[in-house]
Amino acid sequence: MRCVNCKGKGLCGRPVCPVLRRFEEMACLPPLGERIAGDSPPEVFVGRRGYPTVRSGPLLPVGDGEGPGMAGTQSLAGLDIGEIIALRSRMVRSETEIRVDDARNPGRLLQTAQQIAMSSLAVGTEVCFARPPRGNLRFDGVLSPSGPSGLLKEVDITSNPVIPRRVDQVVDDQGMRAAEASVELYRDGISVDHISRLLSLGLLGSRRKLVPTRWSITASDDMLGKDLAGRLPDLPLVTDYRLYSGELLGNHFEILLMPRTYQFELIEMWLPRSAWSEDETWIGADGEGPRGKKDYSSLAGGYYAARLPVLEGLMRLGRQASVLALREITEQYWAPLGVWVVREAARRAMAAAPERFDGLQEALARAGSRIWTPADRWRPHSTTLRAPAQTTLEDFLKTAG
Repeated sequence: MRCVNCKGKGLCGRPVCPVLRRFEEMACLPPLGERIAGDSPPEVFVGRRGYPTVRSGPLLPVGDGEGPGMAGTQSLAGLDIGEIIALRSRMVRSETEIRVDDARNPGRLLQTAQQIAMSSLAVGTEVCFARPPRGNLRFDGVLSPSGPSGLLKEVDITSNPVIPRRVDQVVDDQGMRAAEASVELYRDGISVDHISRLLSLGLLGSRRKLVPTRWSITASDDMLGKDLAGRLPDLPLVTDYRLYSGELLGNHFEILLMPRTYQFELIEMWLPRSAWSEDETWIGADGEGPRGKKDYSSLAGGYYAARLPVLEGLMRLGRQASVLALREITEQYWAPLGVWVVREAARRAMAAAPERFDGLQEALARAGSRIWTPADRWRPHSTTLRAPAQTTLEDFLKTAG
């Protein structure tokens, strides 16, 4: 089992992941007391170990709670990796054991956590631990880094949560399915972070239960992406080849739109010395056709995080296309920060003005000129490029004329 496949899940059988351990030893906060007060970003963690009994509780910073990172992952995009790590190392995670079904009849601790999760702005929070929080900075392939953790004894909200009216309405509607609720909120401008938080704390759907944070992040990206993809068949095709390019924190994207029926393919290239890479470049690919994806992606949560911004871009264009997304991860991405980096990097690419080409090979050559991995290494992994080109009505009329 290679590190780039495992990404810290322990699939190799080792008791400690050597990659994660290397980062965990980089930061260690001084001893903390049993009571901490601060502004939760807002952020609430739900673990997965021991499911259906999980550990959950709000996160809050030690010291000054002002500044970037208090308004969701998008606010972290303007920082460098060192600044993000320094910020996240101060985030203390409170934990108490809760059964996932308790979301339907929550006790006081869970009710308080749910109020924090519903807020769109930071919430004043005071936490009392059974003993002082301990531990170092922890990294993960899906979640944002977090600092020490402690057993939660009491939690109180010291300021009024700012809950959007639409969030309040959807949370109150217990007859609405979770996917439908997520889409309704998204269409009303509620962020993906916020939707994921609501899903995780068991506040959406007709059969409510807590959902581990890592699962809720991917589920939100997937549900919202499926809704957008389902609206594409009624849209016309793009009329040329459009290449979007962008980069964030060592995650470089080349996103090519081709004038064919919608399909999506992501090719990842992890260069040596990047976060999960070993001594040589690792390449993986996965994709879906017009009917969508039925199984879980071999590229894990990053696949769904990359797909969503591309679909958002297609909806803005009012067009459908066959999409080839190239994600190259360089040594600048030296510590794992979570799949939000993938989502924001792809969004940055799709927000840029595209280069337009008449032919596929010209577009591929331009994309290849901006990445380190040679084309003969990654192109064999692409099923999109092996598929025969479709003849559109517009192509037929051009040749017939």
